[in-house]
Amino acid sequence: MAQEYDLVILGGGTGGYVAAIRASQLGLKTAIVEKGKLGGTCLHKGCIPSKALLRSAEVYATSKHSEDFGVITGEVTFNFTKVQERKTKIIDTLHKGVQHLMKQGKIDVYEGLGRILGPSIFSPMPGTISVEMNNGEENEMLIPKNVIIATGSRPKTLPGLEIDGNQVISSDEALELENLPSSIIIVGGGVIGIEWASMLSDFGVDVTVIEYADRVIPTEDRDISKEMQRLMKKKGIKIVTGAKVLPETILKGEEVAISAEVKGSLKEFKAEKLLVSVGRQTNTEGIGLDNTEIQLEKGNIVTNEFYQTKESHIYAIGDVIGGMQLAHVASHEGIVAVEHIAGGDPLPVDYKLISKCIYSNPEVSSVGITEEQALNSGHKVKVGKFSFRAIGKALVFGESDGFVKIIADEESNDILGVHMIGPHVTDMISEAGLAMVLNATPWEVAHTIHPHPTLSEAIGEAALAVDGRALHG
Repeated sequence: MAQEYDLVILGGGTGGYVAAIRASQLGLKTAIVEKGKLGGTCLHKGCIPSKALLRSAEVYATSKHSEDFGVITGEVTFNFTKVQERKTKIIDTLHKGVQHLMKQGKIDVYEGLGRILGPSIFSPMPGTISVEMNNGEENEMLIPKNVIIATGSRPKTLPGLEIDGNQVISSDEALELENLPSSIIIVGGGVIGIEWASMLSDFGVDVTVIEYADRVIPTEDRDISKEMQRLMKKKGIKIVTGAKVLPETILKGEEVAISAEVKGSLKEFKAEKLLVSVGRQTNTEGIGLDNTEIQLEKGNIVTNEFYQTKESHIYAIGDVIGGMQLAHVASHEGIVAVEHIAGGDPLPVDYKLISKCIYSNPEVSSVGITEEQALNSGHKVKVGKFSFRAIGKALVFGESDGFVKIIADEESNDILGVHMIGPHVTDMISEAGLAMVLNATPWEVAHTIHPHPTLSEAIGEAALAVDGRALHG
C-alpha cells in the first residue's frame, strides 16, 4: 500500500537529514530514502573519518617532538589498526545520534534506492517515489506532495586512472586502508589532496603531490597557497605544480608509475600507491530524473535560489547541484528548501558569506573573496596581514607558522575577505564570518577586545594592520 507524505527526501546525508529535522519541526510528515547509511558521505566516507585520521596523525607528529615541551617519552610509534578503530568508533557514535534524531522527529526512514516516477495512477505529476528495498522486500511506493533530491556526490577520476581499489585508489578506499603504504602519489592538490598529503606525511609516508594548476589549493587566496606549499615542502612532501598527468602512461607492478608533462618536459613518478583526488561528481544517475522536466547543467541539477527545480514541487540541495560542495552548505540549503516548501519566506543563501575550511596541518580557513578576485571585480583594496609568530598562544602551542590576512575595500572600508593559515584557524573563522554577515569594517573587528593570550588575537592585529596600526608586528 502506498504511503503519503508532505515531503520525501532522497538521500540521508548531512543535507538530507538536516532538511528532514527542519521539516519535522514545521509539522510536515516526512520520510527519508537512503540506500546506504544515514549521515551519508560526510559521516561515513568524508568529513568525519578523514578528520579522525588527521587528528591521530597530528597527535603522532606532535608526540615525536614532545621533548620540545619538556616531555620525555622515548621512541614514539603508532598502531594503525587502533587509529582505524578509533575512527570507526567515532562514526558509530555519530551514526547512532542521527538515528535517534530521526526517531525523535518521527521521520520515517526507508533503506533502499529511491527513483522518481513519472505521472501515474498515484499522481498526475512526476514525483511518486518507488523504493527498491535493500532487504529484498517488495518495492515501497511513496506519494509525496514535495520531494528534495539530496543524493550527493562521489569521487571523480580521470580517463586512464580508473580506481582498482588496490594500487589506484580514491579517498573512499584510502579511508579503509589496513596498512599505510611506504610511498604514495596524490594526483590533485586541492582541498582533499592536501588533507591526505598532510595526514600521510605526518604518519611517515613518502608523499608526492601532482597538481595541474600553478599552485596547490588554487581556489584559495594566492598568499595562502604559497604558504601552504612552503609548509608542505617543509614537512618533506614533494610538490609538483603545472603538471599534466598522462594517464595512458600508467604502469603497475610492485609500484605504480605515471608520467606527467611538467613545464614542457616529461617526468616519471613512482610510488607504492596512487591516490586520485581530482574532485567529485554528482549522483544523478538511476534516480528517475528522465521521468521529469528537471534540467542538468554540466551534470548538476539546475535550481532557483530556493532550490526548486523546473518541477516546482521537486527541490534539490547539496553536492548534486554543484557549487560549494560542503556539508554545512548542504544543511543550510536544505533548511531554505524546507522553509520554502512550508510556505515561509526564507532568505536565500549568500555563498560569499560561507566559511571554508581545510583540515590539514597547518589548517586553512577563509570567508569572502580573495585579493585577486577583489581586484578583478574592480575593488581598490587595502590588506592587513599578521603572522602567528608574534602571537604568544601560538608559541605556547609550538605552532607559529602561518598568518591571518584581511582584505577590505579602500573606499567603503567593508571587509571583502578573510583568509587564515595556521593553528586551529578552522575554529577561528566564524568570527570573520559573523563580521561579514554584519557588514563590519576592520576598525570594528579591531575594536573587539580579543582576550590574551589567544590565537584569535591574530584576527584583531590583522584588522589593525589593514590601516597600518598593528601593535605587535
